[in-house]
Amino acid sequence: MTFGGKFADSLVVEQLDKLSVSFLVDDLEIRRGGVAPNMCFGLAHLGLRPVLVGAAGGDFADYRSWLERHGVDCDSVHISETQHTARFVCTTDSTMAQFASFYPGAMSEAAQIELAPIVARVGEPTYVLVGADDPDAMRRHTDECRQRGYPFIADCSQQLAFAEGDLIRDLIDGAAILFSNEYESHVIEKKTGWSAEEILDRVGFQVTTLGKDGVRVTSKDGTSFEVPAASDVAAIEPTGVGDAFRAGFLAALSWGTSLERAAQVGCVLAAYVVETVGTQEYSFTHAEFVERVRGSYGDAAADEVATHLA
Repeated sequence: MTFGGKFADSLVVEQLDKLSVSFLVDDLEIRRGGVAPNMCFGLAHLGLRPVLVGAAGGDFADYRSWLERHGVDCDSVHISETQHTARFVCTTDSTMAQFASFYPGAMSEAAQIELAPIVARVGEPTYVLVGADDPDAMRRHTDECRQRGYPFIADCSQQLAFAEGDLIRDLIDGAAILFSNEYESHVIEKKTGWSAEEILDRVGFQVTTLGKDGVRVTSKDGTSFEVPAASDVAAIEPTGVGDAFRAGFLAALSWGTSLERAAQVGCVLAAYVVETVGTQEYSFTHAEFVERVRGSYGDAAADEVATHLA
């Protein structure tokens, strides 16, 4: 929602303990989100059939229909009998100040989900990405991956601000891939007490997004390189860009490409999101995607990607 005035004009500092205000907003925009659905949407756009795992409420029906129409397997989403789907509600004023609330709702039931029955239904996973969710669910799913031998990806993202070191260490140790942005990578080091080298000793490789500067990939075997962001990007709004990068990166890995090529595909998919308002409002044909890879990373990259999107 957008408020045309300034919140500050309605706040009396000496009376904040008695705060009771109301703002007449100019508009209301409802957009689809959630890190897991965002990634699944991107993976499906690149020809995969991702399996969405999480907890939602009885109000999930319309969103489910949208995701299924776009190629996402939603049959393993847990539906709460009492809670609504998690949501973020935000009002922004003319100075870009914000009042915001996050309702976790059904997310609190995600720890009830067991992965083994899902694997029995769909087959052995290439990866299980454990993204930001209810902390107990994140720990349970990570532990189950270790116990059952499912390769897992640690992507703590928004939960890093609230998680303690013990939880973060538990979520990262043994991950095939560790995803974070650059700021989050420093939070991980600070809260775990592990150095950058010690983190690399515990994961297959680390992928660190660098915003407009692209992405860095490192591993303990000496692999270290950066890939620049896609070219000719008309940035509008950054929400969901990291989720799109992950989707593109993982799609390319599933095709069997190199890490460098995977990073390039991730950067191109991220470009589509940053150029739109909303996390799942973009669209493209496979031919258009290939040409965008060509424009950013050259003919060899585009020709390889084209073989997987044919």
